[in-house]
Amino acid sequence: MNKIIRYPLQALNYVIFMGMIWYFSIYPPYHQLEEDQAMITFTMSHVGKHVTECKKIPYEELMKLPPNMRKPVDCPRERSPVIMELQIDDKVIYSHTAQPVGLYSDQGIDVYENIRVSAGTYHLKAWVNDDVNVEGPIYEHEQDINLRPEQHLVIQFESGLGGFSVK
Repeated sequence: MNKIIRYPLQALNYVIFMGMIWYFSIYPPYHQLEEDQAMITFTMSHVGKHVTECKKIPYEELMKLPPNMRKPVDCPRERSPVIMELQIDDKVIYSHTAQPVGLYSDQGIDVYENIRVSAGTYHLKAWVNDDVNVEGPIYEHEQDINLRPEQHLVIQFESGLGGFSVK
């Protein structure tokens, strides 16, 4: 008697559960962007320049140190913060100063930022400064872009490849 009731109830539970999954996978409809919007993604993984240059230690000072500490060149580990900015038609849409991480502020930074904008034609300007000893942008990129509705534009910064790439 127990099996006769248990199997149909278990099947009913599975049908209800699968029906709920089916319903919520379709309704309510989800749209990441509005119909007239586009997405710009700015991404970078970068290490700033050293804050101070390496300096050579004079021979006299080197001899005063214990033998295990005699390094002919002293290089500090601290890195510069990385300043970045994105502009569309001379309007700043993203501005950020990323401080280096790590115990000695000597590691790189990772940035991944999504920015929603209205679809249209724009003049894009992006710049990065990774050296605290230099005023203003070091890497720059300017380009006219045409964003279609629901388009995804990726701006990637890679200093090893010469700067910015827009895809």
